[in-house]
Amino acid sequence: MESILAGCSASISELKKNPSALIEQAGGEPIAILNHNKPTAYLIPAETYERLMDKIEDYQLGVIVNERQHDKISAVEVSIDDL
Repeated sequence: MESILAGCSASISELKKNPSALIEQAGGEPIAILNHNKPTAYLIPAETYERLMDKIEDYQLGVIVNERQHDKISAVEVSIDDL
C-alpha cells in the first residue's frame, strides 16, 4: 500500500464536481487526489507551490556556490577601484 503524503484526500470524481470547494475545505493544506484509492496527484495551494519553488531555487544556488568555492584557488583578486 502506498502512503498518502497529505492530511486530506479526494477522488478524481470529487475534484471534477467542485474543485473550488475542495480547495477551500482543505484550508491551505495539500490534497491527495486518488484514483482507485491510490494517490495519482497532489493539489497544493499556489502560495505553497511558490514557496516550494523559491526553496528549490535557493538550494540550486547553494549547489552552485559550493561548486565555485572549489574554484577559488584559480580566482584573480581585483580591487573595486580598478573596476
